[in-house]
Amino acid sequence: MELNEMYKELGISQKVLEFGEEIEKSLKERFAGIDQTAEYNQMKVLKAMQESRVSDIHFAATTGYGYNDLGRDTLEEVYAKAFHGEDALVRPQLISGTHALHVALSSNLRPGDELLSPVGKPYDTLEEVIGIRESAGSLKEYGVVYRQVDLLEDGTFDYENIRKAINEKTKLITIQRSKGYATRPTFSVSQIGELIAFCKSVKPDVICMVDNCYGEFVERIEPTDVGADMIVGSLIKNPGGGLAPIGGYIVGKKSCIEQASYRLSAPGLGKEVGASLGLNQSFFQGLFLSPTVVAGALKGAIFAANVYEKLGFAVVPNSTESRHDIIQAVTFGTAEGMIAFCQGIQAAAPVDSFVSPEPWDMPGYDAPVIMAAGAFVQGSSIELSADGPIKPPYAVYFQGGLTWYHAKLGILMSLQKLVEAGIVTL
Repeated sequence: MELNEMYKELGISQKVLEFGEEIEKSLKERFAGIDQTAEYNQMKVLKAMQESRVSDIHFAATTGYGYNDLGRDTLEEVYAKAFHGEDALVRPQLISGTHALHVALSSNLRPGDELLSPVGKPYDTLEEVIGIRESAGSLKEYGVVYRQVDLLEDGTFDYENIRKAINEKTKLITIQRSKGYATRPTFSVSQIGELIAFCKSVKPDVICMVDNCYGEFVERIEPTDVGADMIVGSLIKNPGGGLAPIGGYIVGKKSCIEQASYRLSAPGLGKEVGASLGLNQSFFQGLFLSPTVVAGALKGAIFAANVYEKLGFAVVPNSTESRHDIIQAVTFGTAEGMIAFCQGIQAAAPVDSFVSPEPWDMPGYDAPVIMAAGAFVQGSSIELSADGPIKPPYAVYFQGGLTWYHAKLGILMSLQKLVEAGIVTL
C-alpha cells in the first residue's frame, strides 16, 4: 500500500496502476530470461577488464595532444576484447553515433567507391552524411556512390537483388541493426551474420559495417562475433551505461580502425593523439554497468509493448517477439497521441519533469520531431526517452530507463496522460 501511495503522489491513478500491475505479473518469466543474459554479458565485460589489467591509474586525465594516455589506450583494449574485435576507437571526440558512423564510412571509402545498404534506407541523420539528402560535406560530394536494396514486404532481406547490386565498385556494406524511425523489425545478430556471410560469398573483400546503436548487450553475441568488420555506436546509448557524458566507439578489424583513426584526428597522427579530459572513469564504469542498465531498458520496452498492444495499438516488436534492441515503437495514428505519450515520459523524468515537450524542426530531420528526454546527459537514449517525427504513421519510439523501475513509471505516466487526454479509455 505504501508503494501505491507513492505512485499516487507521482500522479498515477489507481486504475492505471492496476492495469500495469496485471501486465507486469504476466512478464516474470520473460524478465528472468533478460536477467540471465545480463549476467552473462556482465561476466563478459568483467573478463575484458580483468584481462586488460584495468587500474585506477587509467582514470587519470590527460589534456592537449593526449600523448601516452594509458587510460584511453586501455579502454580501447577493453572494448576490443568485450566486443571480440581486433582493435577499437573509443573517444569523447566522437560526439555522437552519427559522427562515429561518418568517421567509419568516410575513412574506409574513397572517391569512386560504392556504398551499399542491403536493408533499405538508413536512419534519418545518415541521409545527409551519405548525400541521399543534399548536404555540404556529404560522401556524395566526395565521389562516393550510394545504392540500396529495400527489404521485402515481410521485412526480410532481398538476397536476389543484393547479389545483383554488389559489383566491382562495392567497397563497403552498411547494415543498420535497429529499426530507427521505421516500423520494420530490428535484426537479430544471427540474421545480420547470415546477411554478412551472403555478401562476403559474393565479394569476399567487401567491408561489412554494422550500425550497432541501441543493440549492445541485448543479446549474448554482437555482430563482430558473426563476421562484421566494424561495429559502430554511441556511448550515450547502451555501452555508456548512463554515465558516459559524450562519446562514440568503432570496434573491428585493425585495418578499418586504423583508417578511422586517421579520419578522426589527421593522417600520420591516428590513435596516438586525443586527450581523454578526465572522462575515462565514466567510460570504464559506464561500460561495466551497461549490461544491467540495458536489462532494465529491455524490461521497460517489453512492458510498453504489452501495455499498448492490449489497448489496441500497433507495436513493433509485438508483445511476445524476441528482442534485439531497446527500442519500442508504438503507432498512435495521430499527432495528439504521440504528443500525449511523450508528455507522459517527460513528466516521469528526474530532470525537467515540469517541462512539456512540443514538436520542433530538429537539424537532420525532414519533419518536426517531438522528443521527451528529462535526462542527466543531453540526448542520452539509454536514459528514459521517447521521440518521433510528426508524420504518418505517427509512431513514437520509446527507449531507455537506467532502471526498470523508472522505465515502468514512464510507461504508466504515458498511459495516464493518454487517459487524461481522452485518447485511451481503461
